[in-house]
Amino acid sequence: MATIAVLGTLDTKGEEHAFVADLIRRRGHQTLVIDVGALEAPKLKPDITREEVARSGGVDLAGLVARKDRGETVAAMAKAATAMLSKLVAEKNVDGVISLGGGGGTAIATAAMRALPVGFPKLMVSTLASGNTAQYVGVKDIVMMPSIVDVAGLNRISRQILTQAAGAVCGMVEFGVQASACSGTDTLKRGHQAADKPVIVASMFGNTTDCVQAARKILEAAGYEVLVFHATGIGGRTMESLIESGLVSGVLDITTTEWADEVAGGFLTAGPTRLEAAAKTGTPAIVTPGCIDMVNFHGPESVPAKFKGRKFYPHNPQVTLMRTTPEENAAMGKIFAEKLNASRGPVTVLLPLKGFSVIAAPGGPFHDAPADAAFVTALKKDLRAGIEVIEMDCLVNDPAFAQACAAALLKNIGKAKQT
Repeated sequence: MATIAVLGTLDTKGEEHAFVADLIRRRGHQTLVIDVGALEAPKLKPDITREEVARSGGVDLAGLVARKDRGETVAAMAKAATAMLSKLVAEKNVDGVISLGGGGGTAIATAAMRALPVGFPKLMVSTLASGNTAQYVGVKDIVMMPSIVDVAGLNRISRQILTQAAGAVCGMVEFGVQASACSGTDTLKRGHQAADKPVIVASMFGNTTDCVQAARKILEAAGYEVLVFHATGIGGRTMESLIESGLVSGVLDITTTEWADEVAGGFLTAGPTRLEAAAKTGTPAIVTPGCIDMVNFHGPESVPAKFKGRKFYPHNPQVTLMRTTPEENAAMGKIFAEKLNASRGPVTVLLPLKGFSVIAAPGGPFHDAPADAAFVTALKKDLRAGIEVIEMDCLVNDPAFAQACAAALLKNIGKAKQT
């Protein structure tokens, strides 16, 4: 039997949360009902009151109620809910969380959910789940379920949706418990064996797939589990978040293309903190300029007019690539040096001098040796002493380069263990 937190604004969504809590209890689990409302009296008696939630986050609830500012209230209760739910999870008092809401309820509940570890069951039934949910999910595994109708009373549609939601969160909790204790199928056995291995994270793009996959095989043979992240902005942010969690033994950062989008204005940027997590945590790493020769846009019509005359490549009907210039590459070289200079652990830079991606190989549509050289020159100029740079006369996807990346990372992990 598990305990599932039922968290919500019980002043406006009390009936709906009561319905879900009852279904969860019928399934045989306990519930911990948490009120994060603030404006009206709760319509469902909570196990943890809004006053307790507010105190956990240092929020002046009386002041909020007096001012009646909805935006301020949502922000304050989001902060408080995050503190309360994080404490409950850290103390192992709850095994999963579910919430139902509109705009305000979704903002409060998902803020709290984003503070929880990856793998902890978290489900949000929301009126906003059919649109862009990036601001609510962030880099965490929050399940967003469309409410179809507004969360405003029980009817033939909402009962069906909420019943499925209750079943979903129960299943998430139950399967997690069963899988952790299971000794059944070969697939599960292999999963548990992998879970016992130290973790390496890797960044990959279509243009660096061969390199990453080859390096991955070497690292797996050495006893590591390799988690691969697609370098599409959210992929880089998720990888950085996992590194920051302290669960990672090494970083195979072969594909740093997101910096090209950050510098030139493409749509796959991971933000200005990319490359910082491993440096700050001292996690052993290798870094290469994989695919920094390309900036990503949507269809050709999405390319800003200021880039007229630049070199483009139609990756597919939805993605147009733009070749980076020597100036942009030099800027990235300086940035990479700045980020890596802050490294507290062992890090190695590997440079495939014949091309940073498949399409930048000699004879390829993005081949531009001076642009690549501008990155290398700027990087080496500003990189501090003590950071090893390995230059290889090959392409990023050459087997020899993949082997060198894997070997360098294993060497750095070994150094970290010694210290």
